[in-house]
Amino acid sequence: MQNNFDTSYASSLTDPLAMRVYTSQLLGREEDLVLHGGGNTSVKIDGVLYVKGSGWNLQSIEKEGFAPVDLATLIDMASLESLSDTQMVKQQREALKKSDAPNPSIEAILHAIIPFDFVDHTHADAVVTISNTPDGKERIEKLYGENMLIIEYIMPGFLLAKSVYERTKSIDWNKLDGIILLNHGIFTFDNDAKNAYDKMIDIVSKAEDYLEQYSDITLTCKGAEADRFMLETLQKKVSSLRNRAVNVSIINSAQACTLSEHKELERIMYSGGLTPEHVIRIKPFGAVIKDDVLDGLFNFTKAYQDYYVTNASSKHQRLDLAPRYAFIVGVGVAVFSIDKREEKVISDILTHTISAMLKAESLSRWTSLSPSELFEMEYWELEQAKLQKDTK
Repeated sequence: MQNNFDTSYASSLTDPLAMRVYTSQLLGREEDLVLHGGGNTSVKIDGVLYVKGSGWNLQSIEKEGFAPVDLATLIDMASLESLSDTQMVKQQREALKKSDAPNPSIEAILHAIIPFDFVDHTHADAVVTISNTPDGKERIEKLYGENMLIIEYIMPGFLLAKSVYERTKSIDWNKLDGIILLNHGIFTFDNDAKNAYDKMIDIVSKAEDYLEQYSDITLTCKGAEADRFMLETLQKKVSSLRNRAVNVSIINSAQACTLSEHKELERIMYSGGLTPEHVIRIKPFGAVIKDDVLDGLFNFTKAYQDYYVTNASSKHQRLDLAPRYAFIVGVGVAVFSIDKREEKVISDILTHTISAMLKAESLSRWTSLSPSELFEMEYWELEQAKLQKDTK
């Protein structure tokens, strides 16, 4: 991965928050690092943590996109025995230094307890691809050595911050090159913005070189035009399942077509996505259309209903039964979206996920999160609260 830090430009930035904006945008411009709101960054200035605010993308973030939160309050929160995400959001909001600031990232506590001024967090495709294999942890350990803190997957938010807090009480942070969260992403940190950024690029480049050396994707087809009648039927039926009109677009790249023809397509697709928050955008899995559209959609709705019943409790409210995408065997992937913005989000996520799946299968076998872990993220209490408010 190319290092795009411009020393000449950076030398004109005397304000630490301006430097934070600059390196955040550098990270955000790399789709192999973050997609559509993914990742978060922060800087500590005079006892205040300026952390990426909810609703902002790193690619276009400005100073006002960073929520200023009292640092001591966040560190105190890490020592609590338990804290729901709703309570966490409330307490973080109360600790804001500006009442009109955006809500701080759910990773604000984790940023606070890392004892360096600049903290960068991404969901780098290459690193997560390696971790999304059965022996992913061993591969990561061998690749990065003992100075990389490796954390097994934990739900983002307070639970993750609490785990890191407990794991690092007696650790020498100066010896760490970074933190890798298996199936999730990377944290790098330093008191200098350039160094934190450089560390991120170096870690990701090492993973990309590893995949270049050890994964070898064989493309089996180029993709074909989808049957017009099939697409019309899909549009009509998926719109009905979602209770609103959807558009259908096609990704028929060679990689999408190859995965659509993979003999273990369903096993791969049901094994989880590239990184956990993608489930909120594309659901835990898609549909598979072979010959009969209705049969493929019936199988999806049954599988999703079974997934919901298995993992839900009385506090949950089921989301709609419409897939966000469908593999069409021998063609590629159909994307179902309500507008151009959603189409791009889903298409981008799928394009990166398909590439990662094929690379992981070439290395070993794709395996990401369990159904219960996917459900926990998809039915995250903050998303459910928003849904219930919207339906009252």
